Amino acid sequence: MGGGLAGYPVPALVRELIRRLGDDPERAGLRRTPERVDESLRFLTRGYASSPREVIGDALFDEHHHNMVIVKDIEMYSLCEHHILPFFGKVHIAYIPDGQILGLSKMARLVELYARRLQVQERLTEQIAESFWDVVKPQGVGVVVEAYHLCMMMRGVQKQNSFTITSAMRGAFLEDARTRDEFLRLCEADRIPVG
Repeated sequence: MGGGLAGYPVPALVRELIRRLGDDPERAGLRRTPERVDESLRFLTRGYASSPREVIGDALFDEHHHNMVIVKDIEMYSLCEHHILPFFGKVHIAYIPDGQILGLSKMARLVELYARRLQVQERLTEQIAESFWDVVKPQGVGVVVEAYHLCMMMRGVQKQNSFTITSAMRGAFLEDARTRDEFLRLCEADRIPVG
């Protein structure tokens, strides 16, 4: 979003949008809204400013662990590129290391990197899997995203209880049905509280 869109500062565009929607951008409740929207959009699309390699940094560690590693229920918030309305949910990522393991928090940071862009859920799922595959180089990676879309809940068909599930698999998760089934089964399993 840089310094503005097509030569216009974002607050000026928001002021014009408020006018065209039929309200007064100078009334008390809206006076600072253009600047707040600018700040909000910059925050919600900050994923464009980084790359998977930058996010992962030096958090790859030599380790000869060759069994599945799963991080479940990573919270995800994004903006639908079709209506610029939020979609939100959970991401589950699993991988089988091949000589290196990734610091666990970096899995959540990869989700954040791609979620903080204008998105569609299908692409988001693929981007997380592909970047993990390219940078970590595991034997396999699986990603499942479950999300509610406000563009479907607030407008259009207005169906509040529907959600969308997408998946992307690479390597062992794509080639070995047992590995894929184990991952998907563990995604669905209820968590048992620790302690």
